[in-house]
Parts: sequence; C-alpha cells; structure tokens
Amino acid sequence: MTASPTRTGILFLLTGIAIFSVQDVILKLMSDDYPLWQAMILRSVTALPLHLLIVRWLDGRLSTIATPGWPLMLARGLLNCFAYTAYYLGLARLPMPDTVALYFTAPLFIALCAAVFFRERVGAPTVLALLAGVAGVLMILRPGNGIFDPAALLPVAGAIGYALQMLSARVLGRRETAAAMAFWGNVMFLTVSLALALVFGDGQRAGAGGPAFDFLTRGWQPLTPAHAGLFALCGMIAAVGLVLLTAAYRMAPSSKVAPFEYSFIFWAVLWGWAFWGDWPVPLAWGGIAVLIAAGMVVIRDEARQRAAPGGAALN
Repeated sequence: MTASPTRTGILFLLTGIAIFSVQDVILKLMSDDYPLWQAMILRSVTALPLHLLIVRWLDGRLSTIATPGWPLMLARGLLNCFAYTAYYLGLARLPMPDTVALYFTAPLFIALCAAVFFRERVGAPTVLALLAGVAGVLMILRPGNGIFDPAALLPVAGAIGYALQMLSARVLGRRETAAAMAFWGNVMFLTVSLALALVFGDGQRAGAGGPAFDFLTRGWQPLTPAHAGLFALCGMIAAVGLVLLTAAYRMAPSSKVAPFEYSFIFWAVLWGWAFWGDWPVPLAWGGIAVLIAAGMVVIRDEARQRAAPGGAALN
C-alpha cells in the first residue's frame, strides 16, 4: 500500500529531527574545548556547497539566490544566527532536555509576535496556551528554589529569535524559495562567525564568564582530524536535515506535520541521559508536558483560523 503524502511528510520530519539532534550532541560534547564560532565556521563552510546543490535540486536553477530580495534574506539569516547562538550557548551550560524544552517555547512566541506585529487574530485557545506556556517555563526554570541558572534565559532568547525569523520567512516566502533562504542564512552564519573570530580568535577575552560564554569567547583551538570530521558532519547534518524538513512541509499540511517537531524533546532526553546522565526532575517533566501541550494547541488553533473564511493571509 502506497503511503500518503501526509504520512511520508511526517516520516521525513521525524527523520530530519532525529538527524538534527545528533548535531546538538556533537556541539555540546565539543563545548568544553572549542569556541562556538569555530564550530560555526567549519559547519558553514561544509554546508555552503551542499546548499548550492540543494538550491539546484529543489529550485531547478541557481538564479533563485540572486533575486533582489537577497538583503532581506540575509537579515532573516541574522535572526536565525542569533537564535542558533543563544540556543547553543545555553546548551553548553544546561542539561540538554531542559535546553530543548525551553527552546520549544518558539511556537508560543510565534503566536504572540504574529498578533503584535501582523495583527493576526489570536483565539481563546491560543491565549490559554500562552498562559500555560509561561507556567511550563517556570516549572522547568524553578525560580525561587535556589537552582535557577541565568543561562536558562539563553534558549528562551533563542526561541524569540527563531519566532521572528519564522515570521519573516512567512513574508519572504511569498516571493523567495525555501532553498534560497537557507542558502543566504548559511552565508550569514559564515559572515557572523568570521566576525566573531576577529573579536575572540586570539583568546584574550576567554574566561570572562561561565561555561556558556566561555563557549563563545574562547580562542581558536587546534583541530584533531576526528574533531574536524565531526564539525564537518554538523554541516552535512544541517544541509540534509534542511532538505528533509523542507520536503516534509511541502508534502503535507503544516498543521499535520508541525506537532511532530516536539519529537526533538524525546531525543534530547535520550541523549542527555546517555551522554551526561541528565534526567529531568518530576517538576521539569511536568513543565515539558505543559509546553508540548501548549505548543500543539497553538499550532492547531492557528491552522483552524487559517482554514476559516477570512483567515490570516500570512502563509
């Protein structure tokens, strides 16, 4: 029996999420020895030719990257770079399950930013989900118990950056292709990482903060062949994962596919336990469950409003 496009799209997304989770493991393992910007340079250089192949494959021609909208695609790439940097700085300090769960506040921020900046209607279920999401975040952060880590704000900041770049993708997606946006996003990653290398490459600013900021300010480190291969693997993961996620959203309705992005939390818990012995405390488990439920409510409510007559025009 032939699989339906929706089932195939879900399978592609689940595979892409699993592949992306390996990148998180690699970068967290390397965060004690290498700076994040060094990883970004090696990842971006590896991914650049792969992105060109993806543009050629998905768009049928390379000219889609040379449209007049490329400066706006670079600006979107800057937002994505901020989200990526904040997330991985938090990952260097925090348990992997908590970091991923906090980053997955992004659907809540997408709904909030869409209401503020694009005047999209927000239904009652989304409002309740936003409030529940705040409660879920507090359950994971556990402020007031003497165990709150300021680094926990980093994945939340990353989620805000991710939400903004996703909303910009809705606007740019009216005239730009997903492959072209990914290409220019990678170009911005390379540009920012090279700029950070100029600032921190000599290592003079290392050790000014905790593990999170040491991951950013550490100087360039000599690479072993094995580690160079792992960083190159991150570039291949980024490119292949992008193809799978893009294909998933092209094949199936986003309302059917998007909830399965929360499978990332399964991998975060699994890898966190396997590599670092991290296991969420019961209250954090409750917060993760609340965030997943709240995010799925937002996704479903948004899909329902778009399907209704006169729904939001953004896509």
